[in-house]
Amino acid sequence: MLRATHKTGLVFFPAFDWAIDPTHPEREERLLYTQDQVFEEGLLDIDGIVELKSDLVNIKDIQRVHFCVPDPWAVITESHLISAGGAKTIGMAVMDGTIERGFALVRPPGHHANRVVHGARGFCNINIEAIMIEYLRRAYGVDRVAIVDTDCHHGDGTQDIYWHDPDTLFISIHQDGRTLYPGSGFLNDFGGPNAAGTTINLPLPPETCDEGFLYAIEHAVLPILEDFQPQLIINSAGQDNHYSDPITNMNFSARGYARLTSMLKADIAVLEGGYAIEGALPYVNAGIIMAMAGLDYSHLREPDFNPDRLHQDPDVTRVIEKTCNYALEIWNKRAAITHTVRKKPDCGERRRQIFYDTDNILETQEETIRICDDCAGALRIDSISDRGVRMLGVTIPRKACSRCIEQGHQWYENGDRNHYRHIFLQDRVTDRYSERKD
Repeated sequence: MLRATHKTGLVFFPAFDWAIDPTHPEREERLLYTQDQVFEEGLLDIDGIVELKSDLVNIKDIQRVHFCVPDPWAVITESHLISAGGAKTIGMAVMDGTIERGFALVRPPGHHANRVVHGARGFCNINIEAIMIEYLRRAYGVDRVAIVDTDCHHGDGTQDIYWHDPDTLFISIHQDGRTLYPGSGFLNDFGGPNAAGTTINLPLPPETCDEGFLYAIEHAVLPILEDFQPQLIINSAGQDNHYSDPITNMNFSARGYARLTSMLKADIAVLEGGYAIEGALPYVNAGIIMAMAGLDYSHLREPDFNPDRLHQDPDVTRVIEKTCNYALEIWNKRAAITHTVRKKPDCGERRRQIFYDTDNILETQEETIRICDDCAGALRIDSISDRGVRMLGVTIPRKACSRCIEQGHQWYENGDRNHYRHIFLQDRVTDRYSERKD
């Protein structure tokens, strides 16, 4: 009888009541084929692979991460609570020691959801990984966390949430943003002035194959993880790098994904994208599950797999090598980068426009961070959408110093109600979320 080397938990939630439309790539069939494959292969009959039932997150869990405008119920459905709850279930089981590793095979996905949420972008409403992580920090005292996002699209929402957090290492491996949505995730995007270097982007050229992805893991991701020494490693396990995916341009295979998973040794994986519903997802997910459990995946292959078609161009290889070297340089020189960044007079300011492609909303945002050597810094966000809703959101970080606590409360109390329809305070020190009603 087969036995898993690492006890591995699975949560399935296909979200039957949530789809952008019946023929959209982001629909419930994404997971139904995977469930069938898992059952057909007998993976749940293997000693040490167990299925868990999804918990629910609550509104407080969401407000620990997001400013939802006007409120969470306006931007989520019950499926979002269950999807994020599936990640939370896996996280709790890992922390409780019920399982060693776990994979939340859930939808809707989440890695394009920013700290401020006016609606859906990139099929994402709330960031399910971030909600899970901040719950685990509050409930179990977890501090240093690494997130490795292997979705083909840059994890811009997760990057935004952790841009100023020196205790969260965010690494995104994705197709170059000059060639794919959301058009971000470049090498010089390395984090805010209080956390410079803890955001690492590895934009890879189109048509990167197994060779290129695994090179990036071995020569950039693993050395940085080793140096950072996280207590938890989270894999945002998007599967749209697959050679058959209909909306991307990469050449990764199911066996390559399994090898990546084996090398990464993530504690928790959470499903993100992946839209080759029949030809890729069942095989990629099976490979990830087998690799997490420590099982042999050497015979895993897709029905149409042809290695002769998936050779990496030497020019692609050279770009990947250069990208990895530059990312390591950023990591190793992060103290000097911080010093340089802080010399700029506007280093605590960030202005940008954010387009919600799913809901067709344009947000204009001005952000101010208090430069601080002692904590992540108090954060102030002034946000207005083209639908006329303006809000002020203030975050006091979970390990805030006394000066950042004071600054955060001043920003909150001094917000002009004549200018803002909503004024929110996210106080992570006391784990309280407030809205001024005066």
